[in-house]
Amino acid sequence: MIILGIETSCDETAAAIVEDGTKILSNTVASSVSLHQKTGGIIPEVAAREQIKCIIPVIEETIKQSSNITINNIDALAVTVGPGLIGSLLVGVETARTLAYVWKKPLIPVNHLVAHIYANWLANSTKRSDQPSPPSEAIPHFPLVALVVSGGHTDLVLIKNHSEIQWIGGTRDDAAGECFDKCARVLGLGYPGGPAISAEAEKYQTLNIKNQIKLPRPMINNKNFDFSFSGLKTAGINEIRKLKSNQQYNNLTIQQLSYEIQEAITDVLVTKTLRAAEKYKVKSVLLSGGVAANSRLREKFSSHPLITNYQLLIPPPSLCTDNAAMVASVAYFNYKPIPWQKITTQPGLTIIGEE
Repeated sequence: MIILGIETSCDETAAAIVEDGTKILSNTVASSVSLHQKTGGIIPEVAAREQIKCIIPVIEETIKQSSNITINNIDALAVTVGPGLIGSLLVGVETARTLAYVWKKPLIPVNHLVAHIYANWLANSTKRSDQPSPPSEAIPHFPLVALVVSGGHTDLVLIKNHSEIQWIGGTRDDAAGECFDKCARVLGLGYPGGPAISAEAEKYQTLNIKNQIKLPRPMINNKNFDFSFSGLKTAGINEIRKLKSNQQYNNLTIQQLSYEIQEAITDVLVTKTLRAAEKYKVKSVLLSGGVAANSRLREKFSSHPLITNYQLLIPPPSLCTDNAAMVASVAYFNYKPIPWQKITTQPGLTIIGEE
């Protein structure tokens, strides 16, 4: 089955064609991040305007890039309906509804957060249609624990099969990516904050200097699987102000603070995820979402002594950030088309389908 996926939940405009949920035939992403860097964050109206300009050219380019695929070969459409920015979601949903009507294709509504998890079914896929699908050992094994971690969300879910997903924990306040962004802004590192902090942390790590700054690891010892990053954000900001008042704020301390912020966030994410894997006796541990592209987080999961008990799958960085291939993949494995007239945006959608 060949599915055309459309993703416009935030500032990316994306389309992809995926075969049987695992093989990427084409994948196009147009980002407006350069516009949002000027304002230090996403302005919803700006993002939506750019998506209106880009959506049709992106879909056309996606079809053009796919080898020997025409509109007639596409079996169904899939579109992100939520969660996300209402204006951005409307661009994708209305486009998908129109195409489904004109092309007479089934249309599958997709939960953006669940779609991120399905990037792991695409992890060994390529853009070339003549390449084989991922080997069976690269396909996630059920039951599994998945960590979805991004700028707006931090969720831990237990997935027993494609149709059974159970929320077991999430952030009580700021998401991990939000903590990265806000700390980066105060550090003067710009937007997006995750990659900026990661780059500064890497500089500090190469210096091999003992870390003199310690920040809290919120809720790391709690037995539940909830997260809280607002206190860490506040602690980081207070440390910055203290260093500035003592005239100790310089490039080295910026690097050291970045390192410690990243260490604190990743320590909590790794510890809680593996604790959940142990409790629920899963076979696989999956990472997903934009923060899953963080090299330090990937390194900690890969090198942790307990990870040998599980199959660890992490998408390549290009599939961690928002894309439409994951939308097409989740639609294949959860094929539930509904009439195009009944598909609406759901900006407040949770990972388990509640609003």
